[in-house]
Amino acid sequence: MINLHLKLNIILGIFFFIIIFSCKKNESQEKERSTKPNIVLINIDDLGWRDVSFMGNDFFETPNIDALSKEGMVFTNGYASAANCAPSRANLMTGQWPQRHGIYTVGNSDRGKSKFRKLIPTKNITTLADRFLTLPEVLKNNGYSTCHAGKWHLTDNPLDNGFEINIGGSHVGHPSSYYPPYKNVALEAEEGKRLTDLIMDKTIDFLRTNNRPFFLNYSPYSVHTPIQPVKELVGKYKNKVSIQGHNNADYASMIENLDANIGRLISILKKTGELKNTFIVFTSDNGGLYSVSKQHPLRAGKGSYYEGGIRVPFFFVWPDKIKRNEKSEELISNLDLYPTILEVANIEKPKDKILDGHSLIKLLKQKQTKLDRSLFWHFPVYLQAVVKINENRDAKFRTRPGSVVRKGNWKLHHYFEDNTLELFNLENDVGEQNNLVYKKPDIVKELLVLLNNWREKTNAPVPKELNLEYELNANN
Repeated sequence: MINLHLKLNIILGIFFFIIIFSCKKNESQEKERSTKPNIVLINIDDLGWRDVSFMGNDFFETPNIDALSKEGMVFTNGYASAANCAPSRANLMTGQWPQRHGIYTVGNSDRGKSKFRKLIPTKNITTLADRFLTLPEVLKNNGYSTCHAGKWHLTDNPLDNGFEINIGGSHVGHPSSYYPPYKNVALEAEEGKRLTDLIMDKTIDFLRTNNRPFFLNYSPYSVHTPIQPVKELVGKYKNKVSIQGHNNADYASMIENLDANIGRLISILKKTGELKNTFIVFTSDNGGLYSVSKQHPLRAGKGSYYEGGIRVPFFFVWPDKIKRNEKSEELISNLDLYPTILEVANIEKPKDKILDGHSLIKLLKQKQTKLDRSLFWHFPVYLQAVVKINENRDAKFRTRPGSVVRKGNWKLHHYFEDNTLELFNLENDVGEQNNLVYKKPDIVKELLVLLNNWREKTNAPVPKELNLEYELNANN
């Protein structure tokens, strides 16, 4: 009998210990959830600087994005750190310029006919190497639940790069179709379900069931090609008039559908009570595709290092931390997101980790008004043009090998084939029409020294080997 009572007491003791420990653990998790801010990164594919109405577009309708932008700070000089998707996303996720990881473009670096290419371009890497510590890996290691939704494009599976949940992400750069069967996007859907809607359905499932501080990388494939209209929305744009020259009704319906899904995202954050403790970034991976939507007054589009290819819509929201209805003209880049998000999460920069951007928190909280730095771009590659009339330097390429620096209102292009320089004052020539290289030699010299020093410091490759298949008169 004594042994029986002793055993019962031991069992009861263990039982009560488990209950108390569980309560304390739940209390600890709840405390962690209430103190650590959630992070939502909205990174749209190919959305141009003027493709949203809060940036002045008179044709596309983005009421949910517009409303969200008013809740925080909009940057009118926000940039992607590369002019097309793979390098821009690699830069963002590593926090590093492309010369550090070797992803300069999508696919091969010699895109375009060989007879038009004077130089042998730097070889391109298409898969992000394991040695690079990504932003989601750091967040996951510090207690965050990490979810990727949509386009990844950097490796075969984002689960190998710090994400615990993957909704439709792979090495795929765009879907074969936005309607089922999606073919190259491994998601099953009910008949007729649009891919953009399905990805948000599954994102909402994650948000409803998650019980930890989270990092959501919401990166829908939309509005990348193929341009497939949303049937119930496209009709309203058929006869709509735009004084800016926009008339692509199919594309407009895709943007409105994207906007509606972002509205669903914000709605679920409100319903779950998480919005008040969530840091939100909205941006695009590069400029708009010129053949689909022109970014006037900006010149050219995706793939080009004129403003239309790299300047993007960009804003931040953080309730009670960032004031509403704020605007900034400071130069920022998606390279700044890695250190900014680390500071939001109160995570120290990993030892020996190189970050090429700067935290924007002081700027966002208005404890700082200026960023004394320049922005750089490097593209030692060729990228053929999609259409002949493209506002680039020639009709054959969106870009030829070169580098760019912006310091203040001055922007210098340096092209390697013929050592050509172009200088623009963006304060009064945002369309980059008036090359001042001969009128402002002192500024050219200053920026070229800055650019050369930066390339040397970062070991940026500059192609010099001549292409033996090049035909001298072919570009005429």
